[in-house]
Amino acid sequence: MSEPSQASDRYTTPEPSPQIPVVSKDITVNLSKSKMMRLYVPTAAPNGGVSPKKLPLVVYYHCGGFTAGSIKLDLDHNLCNIMAWKLKAMVASASYRLAPEHRLPAAYLDGVDAVEWIKYSDDEWIKSYADLSNVYLMGTGSGGNLAYNAGIRAANLAPLRIRGLFLNQPLFGSEERCESEVNADPPSILNSVDAHWKLCLPVGANRDHEYSNPTVGDGPDIMEVMGQRGWKVVVSGVEGDPLVDRHRNVAKLMKEKGVDVVEHFTDGDVPNLIDLFASIRNVIHSSAP
Repeated sequence: MSEPSQASDRYTTPEPSPQIPVVSKDITVNLSKSKMMRLYVPTAAPNGGVSPKKLPLVVYYHCGGFTAGSIKLDLDHNLCNIMAWKLKAMVASASYRLAPEHRLPAAYLDGVDAVEWIKYSDDEWIKSYADLSNVYLMGTGSGGNLAYNAGIRAANLAPLRIRGLFLNQPLFGSEERCESEVNADPPSILNSVDAHWKLCLPVGANRDHEYSNPTVGDGPDIMEVMGQRGWKVVVSGVEGDPLVDRHRNVAKLMKEKGVDVVEHFTDGDVPNLIDLFASIRNVIHSSAP
């Protein structure tokens, strides 16, 4: 699959294609904050428009370093389409406010709002197809960071139940460089990462803030709570990513704190999505109530 352009918007697909049998639509979550959500449902699951069995729900947060990105971009739209198809799940791609106009924790609060909105939603697709007892939060890059931080903030959502996280190349950091960052080629790639942190962290904070570095402060204790909740977490990365050692270190600490973690790391510079989705599908359907 060729990588789509991230610069162009993709409209919803009300009719499935033979290549990807998924339909999608946009809904407004909060007009005052201009938040939108794009829903994806695989047409192979519904029977005559009514699903014989409700589908696991994956709430997805897009990448962009907290300063860019959109649920409408080709990159994320195509990913969610394939994800809904391969996972046999409903996907809700949630927008969120961006920095520097809206610094963290604004995106985290929007991420939680999206899940809470789903809990109370009267949307026909959510009511018909989403199994709210089998919900996962997922994100790529900054979206992975958001999924982690929204997940630990979400509480008292019954009957909606979050069962785990899928963190795809999550954006984490610290003032001390990990080995893969030290060996980054070219080294200047870290300048872009650092710039994103300067724009999205609270004014005056550095990369050892808890929003950036989940291993400091209450981070390890929070991971213990995740383990106590019985969450399953998939952490994925690629060897060509300068942050790959950070991904491994976070996964290792989660395991030490009792979290059920599946690691999915591949060679090269881009993830093998088919293999990644196979790992995620195993987690989703093995955890089904």
